[in-house]
Amino acid sequence: MQRPILAPKHSVDPDAVAFLSMAPFYGLFLVIHLLCALIFVGAVFFEVLVIEPLEKRLPPELGEKLAAAIPQQVRRFMPWVVATLFLTGAAMFWVHFSTRPNLLQTRFGILLAIKVGLAFTVLGVFVTSLRAAKRGTMDVCRFRYTHRIVAGLMVGIVLLAKGMFYL
Repeated sequence: MQRPILAPKHSVDPDAVAFLSMAPFYGLFLVIHLLCALIFVGAVFFEVLVIEPLEKRLPPELGEKLAAAIPQQVRRFMPWVVATLFLTGAAMFWVHFSTRPNLLQTRFGILLAIKVGLAFTVLGVFVTSLRAAKRGTMDVCRFRYTHRIVAGLMVGIVLLAKGMFYL
């Protein structure tokens, strides 16, 4: 029997396509995403709720040393955490979007889009603060306000993440 002219030369094995899709890894992406979010949100809230008040009670020279040491330590690991957070978030978004092309027409999709918008706002603030720290223009006041802004955005992201599944 002769193959039709427009038929593909090779047939595609559905099991191979399923293996290559990211859906089977969704649980792994979710766990890694949650761990990175925990580290990121935890670090921001620790800074806002513990370190800032502590700096005010310490002797000035010790408070200044603490304020200078924290960004140095954070710059060592936080870019990797944030990158992994965004990569796993993008992978999970792709799994949702690829299985539901009309995703943005659902309540879940709308809340997800708002969450992604807030996440990119956090990324912008984070990248701006890293640049400022590298250039030496990140003073204590800017450092504090950056963390407070990110903390507020993160509260919104966490509430949206839960609301996506319950609203």
